[in-house]
Amino acid sequence: MLWGASMAVDAEALRRVNNTDLAAGSAIKATQYVLESFKSRANTIECEEITNCNWSNKWSIVKYFISGKMFICFNLASKWAPEVIDAAYKSLELDQSDIPSPCFSCASELKKKMGGTDEEIVMVAGFAGGLGLSGSGCGALAAATWKTILELVKMDSGKYTLNDPVTEGIINTFYQTPIIK
Repeated sequence: MLWGASMAVDAEALRRVNNTDLAAGSAIKATQYVLESFKSRANTIECEEITNCNWSNKWSIVKYFISGKMFICFNLASKWAPEVIDAAYKSLELDQSDIPSPCFSCASELKKKMGGTDEEIVMVAGFAGGLGLSGSGCGALAAATWKTILELVKMDSGKYTLNDPVTEGIINTFYQTPIIK
């Protein structure tokens, strides 16, 4: 839910300013509002904490579905939808004069190197530093995963499996890459 909301508000940021440098900063700021809206509704932004499911264990996933816990997510989505739309519009209407230009996002820079369009580059800007600089996950890793899966879907070669080997490959490469100090 957060990835989709962030990408939507980021795309809207680009439509409003039509400048990728300004839109990236606006997108990061807007994603912060989206994230806070979600956290207010769910008390966390971590999927595992909401679902009490270990998504890497197939038996935990089966238990999640059989127990009806999936309805927690549906309920959350239906209650949060009007709130996130409100938060997104409010965040995009804020004064943007304090945003540095150009504004860089690790996720956007990676997307640019992967050959993303201007819209795709801004759509992932809010992933920076985790979602909206929250430190929850890696924004560049999220952008790489999304871009790779998007290309597989466009080529009609993306097959859904419980353990997606393409995504696992991206994550393994990420963890094996030495950190530059």
